[in-house]
Amino acid sequence: MGAELRRMREQAGLGGSELARLLGVAPAQITQMETARTGISVERLYAIADLCMCTNEPLVHALADMITDRSKGGWWEEYQGVLSSNFLDVAELEGHATELTSFNLAYIPGMLQTRSYANSLFTRGLLPLPKQEIDIRTTFRLRRQQVVRSGKTPYSALLHEAALRGQFGGRAVLCDQLSSRIEDSELPGISIRVVPFDAAVLPIPSEDIGHMAGPVPELDTVQVDAFYGSHLVESPAQLGRYRAALERVGSMALSEHQSRDFIRSIMEEMQTRHD
Repeated sequence: MGAELRRMREQAGLGGSELARLLGVAPAQITQMETARTGISVERLYAIADLCMCTNEPLVHALADMITDRSKGGWWEEYQGVLSSNFLDVAELEGHATELTSFNLAYIPGMLQTRSYANSLFTRGLLPLPKQEIDIRTTFRLRRQQVVRSGKTPYSALLHEAALRGQFGGRAVLCDQLSSRIEDSELPGISIRVVPFDAAVLPIPSEDIGHMAGPVPELDTVQVDAFYGSHLVESPAQLGRYRAALERVGSMALSEHQSRDFIRSIMEEMQTRHD
């Protein structure tokens, strides 16, 4: 919201102080709205859009819906003060997304993880976590999955073969995870496609990417997971770059049917392997 308000003002060629004067508020209030330190009403949003001569009606209406929806709250707010805002922000974005797409190179995406697999990932982090914290994070991750398992939001998962072979919790945990992925691939609204090692003829992203489509393209967000942590991307130029990357990966992926067979072959290989 803050980023779109700032972009709206800058495209109108207005400074923060000038917009504040036109709106009849203190300049500090504009800064607070654009940095998300304070909320904004639907009425004030429309006033700002009018003063900034914004003619992008779908965007303004989508922003108004965001304000209305946020006032209703969401299940993730139960974890306020329990988990960091990074966890809650992602769940909120997913909850309001119209479509989700991900590419995973390192591990199975959170939307498709079994409890034992997610628990193993949190247990094997760089810094050891208390068991209670691991249990909370695992439960939170599984609750996030309801947005796609309910059929509410279409989800397309692009999985590199490397993500299918990581034995974070051991072979038994991985086999259970792969079996669940085969079942998930047959659910309505969930598409799972694999990029095998020998299919990657073009450069692929070195990061795990999650694309959350908004009601209008301007409100899309990308989550990028890198070694140093996770961050959200919302600038138009960067969004364009990640959309192109996902399209390129999709062009290399197997079909859904071929992907099911491929995952099954890896699972059978793991089941028959001897230590």
